[in-house]
Amino acid sequence: MLQFILRRIAISAVVLLLGSALMYFATINSGDPLQDLRETRAENRDQLIAARIENMNLDMPWWQRYLTWLGGASKCLVLQCDLGTSRDGANINTLLLSSAGASLRLVTLSVVLAIVIGVALGVLSAIRQYSGFDYAITFFAFLFFSLPVFWAAVLLKDFGAIRFNNWIADPALSTTAIAVVALVFALLVASVLGGDIRRQALTFLATAIVVFAAVFLFDQVGWWRQPALGLPLIVLGGLVALAFFLTLTVGLEQRRILYAGLATVATGVVAYFATGPLMQDPTWLRVIGLAALAAAVGAAIGWFFGGFEKRVAMVVCTGTALAFAFLVFMDQLLRNWNAFLQVAPRPISTIGDSRIPFERLEGNFYIFLYNWGVQLVLPTIVLTLISIAAYSRYTRASMLETINQDYIRTARSKGLSDRVVYSKHALRNALIPITTIVAFDFANLLGGAVITETVFGWKGLGDMFRTGLNFVDPGPVMAYYLVAGGAAVFMNMLADIAYAFLDPRIRR
Repeated sequence: MLQFILRRIAISAVVLLLGSALMYFATINSGDPLQDLRETRAENRDQLIAARIENMNLDMPWWQRYLTWLGGASKCLVLQCDLGTSRDGANINTLLLSSAGASLRLVTLSVVLAIVIGVALGVLSAIRQYSGFDYAITFFAFLFFSLPVFWAAVLLKDFGAIRFNNWIADPALSTTAIAVVALVFALLVASVLGGDIRRQALTFLATAIVVFAAVFLFDQVGWWRQPALGLPLIVLGGLVALAFFLTLTVGLEQRRILYAGLATVATGVVAYFATGPLMQDPTWLRVIGLAALAAAVGAAIGWFFGGFEKRVAMVVCTGTALAFAFLVFMDQLLRNWNAFLQVAPRPISTIGDSRIPFERLEGNFYIFLYNWGVQLVLPTIVLTLISIAAYSRYTRASMLETINQDYIRTARSKGLSDRVVYSKHALRNALIPITTIVAFDFANLLGGAVITETVFGWKGLGDMFRTGLNFVDPGPVMAYYLVAGGAAVFMNMLADIAYAFLDPRIRR
């Protein structure tokens, strides 16, 4: 395995080297970097031209300039990058650090959400092949996959930012809008839960009534500007998380593990009151510490109540505890929404990757968190939807191919339940092709983020790449290539390691 990875690294290094030479040659021949200065009537025109020639080393032949850049970029192997300066004399290392931080924050979140949601939808779609849920997922997958990125970004910017900001000033929903939300949500829940026609009809009716009543109540009490989950919704969410983890592992029939999960939820209720003062204005260190404590308590409860299934009980209880802790955190975050609206009357800014400079922002931890992350919402949705479409289709195809294999039929003939067959046998093997898609998708999203960042005004890698290309400045373009190419190589290495983990035969 190590020899295989080293060989892949060597091949990838050669590909990166050849690609960098081609990128550099194409960039410097895309225009004249001195064109704007040749046309200016400034008195110091000659001095400006001389300064730019010095900054960009235009007095050297192109291959010598490329080798100079390559020598500086090779120092990144020892964490001492020297990527030169831009045409204006700005240090590209500094530009790259600020731009990469914004882009990677956006792309990483999009990839994680797309993997989790897309794989889950693909598995459910394969299990319920040719059902209404399968047809709906297939329709939306093809719809989102065919959407042009720029068009989807502009559309979401209009409805999700501009019109939302106007609506949030005095939020109110009409009865028709509430009914539409209830019907859509009920249709989604009924299709996911499945069952015969009678069961789906009852699920649809009950969900529609509950959602209509809840949204109507939220609208009447002004929940949109002063939201909160409250302990009842947190407990309900904890029970849903418990049912989810039980379904994935041992099922709802294992009473001992079920009781351990219920004990975890009860402990979470006690912790909700005990940690309330600590969560009023925490720090990231305190939040992470409390999350780790929740996981440790959940694992301890699972070990104590697990009996002969201690390992499974620890997984179920730890997952339930973390889900409960996340809901408690979200409750505190929502309670500070109105305070953030007072600081930033237009909360979702569509231009730039930050709303208010931190040095001029006053508020607690949650206000700063809103200010840091609120701009992530819309561009993340654009990139996530497009990736979800691909992940769901690939996962569905891989699952369908896997569940028709002989070893799956053997597992069923041995009396194993569908839950065990799908989660422990089929899913693990079906994920092997998906790891390749993940590796390439991360690099593709960096490319797609160029358009998304342009629409939403993010000063990330996309903006740096576009600016360098427009000004015929190879420095920023090559810095973008270094990050995108390096990310592609690194993600492919992770895919190779994931192959060995998912299928031990690959190690040999």
